Amino acid sequence: GRTGVLTPTADLVPVRLAGSTVSRATLHNAAFIAERDVRIGDTVILQKAGEIIPEIVRSLPELRDGTEQVFRMPAVCPVCGHPVTFSQDVEAAARCTWAGCPAQRARSIIHYASKGAMDIDGMGPAMIALLLENQKIKDAADLYQLKVQDIENLDRLGRKSAENLIAAIDRSRTRGLERLLYALGVRQVGEVAAAAIAARFGDMRACLAATFEQFAAIDDIGEITASNLVEFFAD
Repeated sequence: GRTGVLTPTADLVPVRLAGSTVSRATLHNAAFIAERDVRIGDTVILQKAGEIIPEIVRSLPELRDGTEQVFRMPAVCPVCGHPVTFSQDVEAAARCTWAGCPAQRARSIIHYASKGAMDIDGMGPAMIALLLENQKIKDAADLYQLKVQDIENLDRLGRKSAENLIAAIDRSRTRGLERLLYALGVRQVGEVAAAAIAARFGDMRACLAATFEQFAAIDDIGEITASNLVEFFAD
């Protein structure tokens, strides 16, 4: 994920469930897996949480044949190979320790361009992967340096597609502070917190100059989030 969290996912034999075919389901973290005693090779009970999100309810140990394996979270990031830390807080998260991890970089740009954030039409995961692979961008800020000629000759693109993409990037400049704060992907700053911060400070210069105490005094912003904000803007 964009903050370095490693989230285990169940790779399932495809099954029809509530009107769609499901082949993957999140397992959240190591504590979730241990609580439900889910092992590699298990048969599991599956449901859709809120009739939308596939969720494993429990495993069926009585159907095991002895080939099942207990899952262990990796000690190093499977993408960049850097060490993984394990938090003991409410997140109970395993997190890659390298800010330069390619997976984190890609995920952060995907989040930045997503509909709820800067809403850059045409800037989906495949396009972002293509731009990164061809070294056209390194982070979200680089999107605003792109020109038509930078991307029109990339695989499966042409002049018109490149022009449309540049126009979509330009339109994102008008999204406003609330959307930008959410798009930046500060840990624990969702849409509600971003709106509260934007209402309090009004522009990015004020956010950059804000202190821990000023952030913590905002409704919907706790001390941990305030600390994350100060650390993010200091960088």
